[in-house]
Amino acid sequence: MKPIDELRQTMARLRAPDGCPWDREQTHQTLARCLIDECSELLDTIDRNDIPHMREELGDVLIQVVFHAQLAAERGDFDFDDVAREINEKLIRRHPHVFGDHGQLDTADEVITKWEQIKQQEKKNGPATSGVFKVLPPRLPALMYAEAVWKQVEKQRLPADGVVDTARIKTLGQTLDDESLGRQLFELAAAARERGLDPEGALRRTADRVMQDVEKRIQSAARPTA
Repeated sequence: MKPIDELRQTMARLRAPDGCPWDREQTHQTLARCLIDECSELLDTIDRNDIPHMREELGDVLIQVVFHAQLAAERGDFDFDDVAREINEKLIRRHPHVFGDHGQLDTADEVITKWEQIKQQEKKNGPATSGVFKVLPPRLPALMYAEAVWKQVEKQRLPADGVVDTARIKTLGQTLDDESLGRQLFELAAAARERGLDPEGALRRTADRVMQDVEKRIQSAARPTA
C-alpha cells in the first residue's frame, strides 16, 4: 500500500465510531484554524530554509487536506481522489505548452500570461461574478490582500489615480529593495503598536476602500449622461 493510502486509512480509522473522540468531533469549520496554523509553521521552515522540518510541516499541512477530504467523503460530497483528480486536470489544462500542441513557452512570464488567459476563459464558463475585482480569499493576511488588490489594479489598468497616489507608489517602488522594504514595514508595525493602532485591520480596511472607490469610479463613468 502506498504511503498516501496508508494515511487516508489512518484518518478513516480515527474518524470511525470507535476512533478518536477529538477527531470525530471535528468539522470543516473547527479545522479552519488548524489549517492556518499548520500553513504558518510550514512558511516558517521555508523562510529559515529548514529542510528537515519542512518535510514534517508539509506532512502536517497534508493531513489537513486528507482530514477535510475525509469529512466530505463521509457526507457524500467528494473524496480525496476527487480532489487529486481535479487539481491534476487543472494543471494539465493550464499547461497546454507542455501537455498540448500550443507551442513551447520560453519564459516564466509567458507561462503566467498563458495561465491567466486560460483562467479567465474558465471563469467565463463558470458562475457569473459582479464587479471588476476578482473575489479574494477573506482570510488572506492584510499585506497579501493589499498586494493582490494592487495587482488587479495594474493588470486591468483600473482608474485608481486619485483613489491612491499612483505616482508616489511608482516612485517608492523604484527606491525599495528587500532590506529597506522589510525595515520600513517593521517600523510601521512598531509605530502602530506604540500608537495603539491595529496595522492588520487598518491595511485591510484601506484595501477594501480602494476596491470600493475604484468600483464606484467605473460605475459612474459607465452611466449615460443626460
